[in-house]
Amino acid sequence: MIITRTPFRISFFGGGTDYPSWVEAHGGEVLSTTIDKYCYITCRQLPPFFEYKHRIVYSAIENVRHWDEIKHPAVRAVLGWDNGSKGLEIHHDGDLPARSGLGSSSSFTVGLVHALAAMKGSYVSKDQLARDAIHIEQDIIGENVGSQDQIAAAYGGFNRIEFMRSGAFQVSPVIVKKTRLKELQKHLMLCFTGFSRIASEVAESKIANLKQRETELMRMREMVEEAVKILHHCKRPIAEFGELLHQAWLYKKKLSDKVSTTEIDQIYQTALDAGAVGGKILGAGGGGFMLLFVKPENQPRVREALKALIHVPFNFDESGSRVVLYQPNGLC
Repeated sequence: MIITRTPFRISFFGGGTDYPSWVEAHGGEVLSTTIDKYCYITCRQLPPFFEYKHRIVYSAIENVRHWDEIKHPAVRAVLGWDNGSKGLEIHHDGDLPARSGLGSSSSFTVGLVHALAAMKGSYVSKDQLARDAIHIEQDIIGENVGSQDQIAAAYGGFNRIEFMRSGAFQVSPVIVKKTRLKELQKHLMLCFTGFSRIASEVAESKIANLKQRETELMRMREMVEEAVKILHHCKRPIAEFGELLHQAWLYKKKLSDKVSTTEIDQIYQTALDAGAVGGKILGAGGGGFMLLFVKPENQPRVREALKALIHVPFNFDESGSRVVLYQPNGLC
């Protein structure tokens, strides 16, 4: 039996500049961190005593004779790509709901690819994990997704990720004093809007507008450098990071009319009125989790103003995708 644990991520700046069509023309860059909320994949070889060959357990249960009968798109794609001949039982458990803007679908793909490699007794690097997941999501499944989520899930940590026009990418850990990172973390709040959405559908509308939104996307990329400078210069007020988040959210909303909704705008305005400095909807938009930057002394007031929402405490995570249980009996 193999169990992998793969973190979810929070993207601060540069989202949208990691879509393949944009990267091919301009390159891209994002600033993100993984958090201590995870996707767990349990995988074991299934004994040949059942009418089915594969058993997949997530929010539904699938018992199938062949991988191409699997309804879960990521599992179907990964098993087809892996070309394994043994029957498998796969369980998925997540700390937070899917379709919530935290890169959960990519964490799932990365975690499953990692688990299948471990099932074969193979080591796979973080770089290869990310590349395999990107290929599966973009080329095999055909999702309208960027490339930052797979890389963040595979590598883990607080990173600046640069995307080259050649298709290569570079992951650079953001070197910041621990006290500064703790200061940033204390100013962040994560709350669930209660709305789930299909990220690929929102992303499709953004991708269609990329050529008309070059000014916004160029500015959003520039914010990565600005944010890093704020973190590096400890004498600068950390609130500047929150103010930059607010600017980034205003630009992000211009990418597509599906990024925000009347309800989301109302939640955000309520947070601002209660003392938040800035924030944004995470992921493609349209729902899911909202990240807020709030001074610690104002957080009780914001929490009260948004008491109808679920607030999720979190810490930054550095581990990336990892195998947490390895019992190699019956490897493929």
